[in-house]
Amino acid sequence: MHSDSLRFAQATTAHDIDQGRRQSLINCWIDVSNAGGAAGFPFPPIDERDAAPALETILESLAARTSRLLMALDDDELVGWLNIRRDTYGLIAHWGTLHHVQTHTSRRGQGIGSALVKEAHRIAREDMALEQLHLAARAGEGLETFYESLGWKEIGRWPGALRFGSGDDRDEVLMLVDL
Repeated sequence: MHSDSLRFAQATTAHDIDQGRRQSLINCWIDVSNAGGAAGFPFPPIDERDAAPALETILESLAARTSRLLMALDDDELVGWLNIRRDTYGLIAHWGTLHHVQTHTSRRGQGIGSALVKEAHRIAREDMALEQLHLAARAGEGLETFYESLGWKEIGRWPGALRFGSGDDRDEVLMLVDL
């Protein structure tokens, strides 16, 4: 990937995503999940019957103030995506959350994930007027190190919160970044 060919696109309504892009998002989610990625489907294998309705739920909730889909594109090829959300309840309206952060498996190790998260920081701060972002990450996947390299800090853990099978309980790592 040439760094000058990577660009970002946002969707703030379901109408912003055409059928071809929907299929690319679904395919990416399937590939990432089936490769063991921590992107919302902990029990692979998954297929389109799993990913398509989950994506539609995200797309139906899109709104400029409360939920945005951020896509990383190399030329016009989708190479990663994530969802930025916020709750408008007054006590917590100053922070948002990141969900489903993923880079297509064929494009890992090229800095796309880092660039995607950095762009999410910018959008959250400049476009959504957020002061913090939070996320929950699956322990044991190296995700803490990835996010820490981007300025995030661990603020807590839920020990054994995620059960992947008998004897395979993992912590859920709670992380925060000040914008």
